[in-house]
Amino acid sequence: MLRYYFMLGLRSLRRNPALTALMVLTLAIGVAASVSTLTILHVMSGNPLPDKNGRMFVPLVDNGSLSGYTPGDKTRDNQLSYRDAVNFQNSKMGERRSAMYGMGGTIEPQNKDLSPFSSQGLAAYRDFFPMFETPFLYGQPWSEADDTAGADVIVLSRKLAQKLYGDSNPVGQRMSLMGSQFQITGVLDTWEPVPRIHRIVGSSAFGSEDSYFIPFTSAIRHQVGVDGNMSCDGNREAGYQGTLDSECTWLQFWFEMASDGQRGDLQNYLDSYAQEQRKLGRLKRNAPNQLFSISEWLEHLHVVGNDNKLSAWLAFGFLALCLVNTIGLLLAKFSVRASEVGIRRALGASRAEIFRQFLIETTVIGLVGGVLGLLLAFGALALIGMQSKQLTVAAHMDWVMLAMTFVISVAAAILAGLLPTWRACQVTPAIQLKSQ
Repeated sequence: MLRYYFMLGLRSLRRNPALTALMVLTLAIGVAASVSTLTILHVMSGNPLPDKNGRMFVPLVDNGSLSGYTPGDKTRDNQLSYRDAVNFQNSKMGERRSAMYGMGGTIEPQNKDLSPFSSQGLAAYRDFFPMFETPFLYGQPWSEADDTAGADVIVLSRKLAQKLYGDSNPVGQRMSLMGSQFQITGVLDTWEPVPRIHRIVGSSAFGSEDSYFIPFTSAIRHQVGVDGNMSCDGNREAGYQGTLDSECTWLQFWFEMASDGQRGDLQNYLDSYAQEQRKLGRLKRNAPNQLFSISEWLEHLHVVGNDNKLSAWLAFGFLALCLVNTIGLLLAKFSVRASEVGIRRALGASRAEIFRQFLIETTVIGLVGGVLGLLLAFGALALIGMQSKQLTVAAHMDWVMLAMTFVISVAAAILAGLLPTWRACQVTPAIQLKSQ
């Protein structure tokens, strides 16, 4: 019977083409507006490593001065000083750990057809690659011995490797970066986590991928400056070593614990570390030491801002307005079929059967509206992505949002059809028969 009602629903679309087209278009526009906005919100608030949310943490200690500080104020910065980052790296806490910072340098290609160009990369430790599950196309990360020695080794992104070497495997070759020769140990496959949780501070959560990676210790040995934010509270000695010895915050750090449930152990270590540093005359504010999981880190840095959430609410408000218009159109569509309902009731059809028939017809309208709404949503996302490179990364639809489009469309159509369907079921057969 449901199949029969579904076929009746398809036939009903041809009864009044103009009214049907208006309903479908109204529903599709509302669905497209809500889905496109919800898609961007969904991508921006996503967790690229959901299985590690309970194991990966960002530590923060407040090393600011007491000048102008009021107890209870939030941590002054979302990064660490070199001293704290190195101490955490040497702590051996957790299964993996890595200090990191963004950097920039000039690449001099061996291919004389290419001119030297500047490119952005990341200075990190070997643990960075398994921690963030980076896929390798060729080779592998550098070794722990390379980290210790500050060796001149490098991992390239797939895009940079193709630019410099084409489709050949460049592992083992040497390339010129910042005037020094670096040996290539590996090439990443395409890796574009959204959002880029490792590069939110000082860069962008939705920026382009890093072109290369070198050991943190090598970057320090070459005195490579940070390509990002640096916050200095108080005086510091001149020169690169002065920056390393200062309380300037410019480094990011991630711990990965061996299993879920070890957050307490890491927090205890962080508190003990802060207590030891206070005995050495540091961390004078005595502020709480903070740990952030991946989801907490995204929330802390407001990756999804209030403007994005407001846009989503406005889009769903527009969908509600479209539903009100659809209800009016359905009332008009079903009112002209009162005689049909009266005859069916006189022949023995129950109100429940009439309700099911008309509700399935509205579902058919929802499905058609969903298909059209999906096409409009793709168009809207394409237009949004054209506004900037950052929006291009966020303005794409995954399978979850693809299914959500039809769920929203059908649910909206059913919701809009409840009142018109209920009104259609109230038809009195005797009155309709007398009037015919």
